[in-house]
Amino acid sequence: MLIVMKLDTPKDHLEKVLSKAESNNCKPHIIYGTTKIAIGLTGETRSLSLDDFMTMDSVVDAMRISKNYKLVSREVKDETLINIGNHIIGDGMLQIIAGPCSVESRTQLFDIAGELKEMGIRFFRAGAYKPRSSPYAFQGLKEKGLELLAEVKKEFGMIIVTEAKDTDTLQQVAEVSDIIQIGARNMQNFSLLEKVGQIDRPVFLKRGLASTIEDLLMSAEYIVTQGNFNVILCERGIRTFETATRNTLDLNAIPVIKQQSHLPIFVDPSHGIGMWDKVTPMAMAAVAAGADGLMIEVHNHPEEALSDGFQSLTPKNFKELLLRIEPIANAVNKKLDLTK
Repeated sequence: MLIVMKLDTPKDHLEKVLSKAESNNCKPHIIYGTTKIAIGLTGETRSLSLDDFMTMDSVVDAMRISKNYKLVSREVKDETLINIGNHIIGDGMLQIIAGPCSVESRTQLFDIAGELKEMGIRFFRAGAYKPRSSPYAFQGLKEKGLELLAEVKKEFGMIIVTEAKDTDTLQQVAEVSDIIQIGARNMQNFSLLEKVGQIDRPVFLKRGLASTIEDLLMSAEYIVTQGNFNVILCERGIRTFETATRNTLDLNAIPVIKQQSHLPIFVDPSHGIGMWDKVTPMAMAAVAAGADGLMIEVHNHPEEALSDGFQSLTPKNFKELLLRIEPIANAVNKKLDLTK
């Protein structure tokens, strides 16, 4: 159920609505928009009547949400803007997250971060913990990797995006990262989603390997119900019958999610296609389709990378990608956010 109230609602009017919801064993979630206050009610709402709220002071509307996902639905609010430092995600600026798949060494990390900063990139990605399909594959430098990311943050002033793979190490990741990534393999790790929803950090939620759009939105709902509305969705390709590429990048997801949800959506063409020379055209297509941002894997020496080198761009190729996507961003009323 959704209760809509005036933006200038007095505190006592708001508290009466919250009290009524709680007295009926429902949990209210306050969502402030630019023109209204929305209160999403979760729990057993069937015992409540819409008329129970429509007669209350400052309430302008009450409705039931038919979708399985409630709080991330566009019925709740028009859009979510996420403020990180001097940057805003979801406001029409095209944001770029870039960096290597994993932290390998201090030299590797500092070289890449330095080149990316020179290009105007401020969101830096690299995995300290690497959930892999094979137990024999490189699993990341773990705690040492987090220490190196903390150094990059201090030295270059970069906004750090790194993955949390489980609840045991989540707090350590949260201490370093500005945005906590939940990878595709953990998209339906509901215990992890609930825990990350209780942390005051934006969450970068990647679509699962065989998950529907509704599955992705339901996973976002798990995070939001815990009080964290700063969720960034990411389309990163799904598994289909096609074997010519690593995955099938589902760009249909962008306009569908834009219609169904208020959350911003990024696209990861590196994982989506898995072939470095195809990353740029798919990045261009993602921007044209209306993505709020891109996540691109960049490595100085892809041939020596300990993970995903075959889909990583060199800094030179990445710079060319930026040049290619900028006019497309302008054509769809977005501006590429490069801070020089």
